[in-house]
Amino acid sequence: MAISREKKEAMVEEYVEKLGRSQGLLFAEYRGLSVKQMQALRRELRAGDSEMLVTKNTLFERALNETGMPAPESLLVGPTAVTFCFGDLSVPAKTLAKWAKDTKILAPRGGIIGQTVISEASVQELADLPSQEQLRAQVVGALQAPIYGLVNVLAGPLRGLVTVLNGRMAQLEQSG
Repeated sequence: MAISREKKEAMVEEYVEKLGRSQGLLFAEYRGLSVKQMQALRRELRAGDSEMLVTKNTLFERALNETGMPAPESLLVGPTAVTFCFGDLSVPAKTLAKWAKDTKILAPRGGIIGQTVISEASVQELADLPSQEQLRAQVVGALQAPIYGLVNVLAGPLRGLVTVLNGRMAQLEQSG
């Protein structure tokens, strides 16, 4: 069934609005996923501050051109599901990679980050990155390590003094 011109224009406007808010895009082949699987995948992506839409390739290409983003033909072939990443890019990439591994049906194709088109391998590399929380914890740990070392070095002589005094006290108690 043909889509009316007004409906097509509304779809392009929706795509443009989402592109304006998005940090990046991830493209995937979804053919073969059941409706329940798609709903579960979308729910999981929404929890990661992302949204997946099944797009009309020609209309999505028009929206990409309107926003000045690259429109790679290799990503816009066949049934296409586009994930708009509104937050941390690694979270939806991890979700898509997990679903691709678990279902053997979903197939990430690549993506667009800023003005850069990334390959399927780059999406996998993005999925392998630690999350922002993990990176923050690593930075805090790296900053704390020298401080702990300094505290131990500064406390060493004091510990030694306390040990000597305790030993002397025990010695005096035994002799006295």
